[in-house]
Amino acid sequence: MICSTRAALACFLLLAIAGCQAKHEDQGAPPIRPVLYTAVAVETTELFGPFTGSVEPRYQSQLGFQIPGRMIARDVFVGDHVSNGQRLAAIDPTVPQFQLAQAQAEVANANAQLENAANVEARQRTLLAGGNVTQAQVDAAVAALETARARLSQARASLQKAQDQIGYTELKADFEGVVAAWSAEIGQVVGAGQPVVTVARPDLRDAVIDIPDFLLGSLERDAVFTVALQVSPSITALGRVREIAPQSDPSTRTRRIRLTLDRPPDAFRLGTTVTVTLTRAVPPRADLPATALFEQEGRTTVWVVDAAGSSVARREVQVAARHNGSVTIANGLSNGDRVVTAGVNTLKDGQAVKLAEARP
Repeated sequence: MICSTRAALACFLLLAIAGCQAKHEDQGAPPIRPVLYTAVAVETTELFGPFTGSVEPRYQSQLGFQIPGRMIARDVFVGDHVSNGQRLAAIDPTVPQFQLAQAQAEVANANAQLENAANVEARQRTLLAGGNVTQAQVDAAVAALETARARLSQARASLQKAQDQIGYTELKADFEGVVAAWSAEIGQVVGAGQPVVTVARPDLRDAVIDIPDFLLGSLERDAVFTVALQVSPSITALGRVREIAPQSDPSTRTRRIRLTLDRPPDAFRLGTTVTVTLTRAVPPRADLPATALFEQEGRTTVWVVDAAGSSVARREVQVAARHNGSVTIANGLSNGDRVVTAGVNTLKDGQAVKLAEARP
């Protein structure tokens, strides 16, 4: 009877010890944690822009008449293509024609005076040979002849000027181009040199944009931009910086940048609106929520989920910049790594996890 009681007591003690061990083992194993995570996207390029601009001619001229007058003709309109030497407008030629007739009469008069002076000079020399006149009279005849010749030269110069002014009554294009603007209309009296029409050269075109002052410091002069039409973004051309305005606009604090277009398609017409962007290489970096960082003992780390998605491991990273609610990681992560973004202070190395959802 005593042996049976002792045996039962021993069995009870063995069962109790086994239960305590099992309970202790259950408490030591970490639980499976559901975690929020984000997939790492490592960026090696950045987009500078976009900026909105327009296509403008590199060269354009404001043309005007060289003499004043009332405009009586306008042969072309805005948008018309003109060729070199084509007439664009004309002013009333009545006054220049009167001046031409007067200049022609002055030349005829000067010719007659020169002929008469030459005859007088010849007679004086004949009389001098016979002793009938003095040397002083001959000298006076020679002086009159030289004066008549000078007057004829002056009259001929005036005639040439009058003939040229007849040509100035017509305004002609100096090169092949496109009419960009008109500044005068038929019936208007225009002054000499007053702008009447603007002609642009369509063969050399620029993309013109305005860039804020604070961005100019990171702009390289040899940068190559991508210029796309806003109405059809698939039509693009390359643009290189040709000119940067020396001063910024006082109201917008922007600088005007002119980009030389490299063999632009025909769709890049003057005045077309374009979108300008620049893609440039940067050191590899990845943006994460600030809650993903686990900083302890002077180390900055994150929890990375393994390929199977069943456990996490601590990985040291280098922070390049801290923003409001986010951080930029320079080193330590690869493209596609899954990083825990919540509850990082309660995780342990190798702890079993369950992926809950991805956070962008």
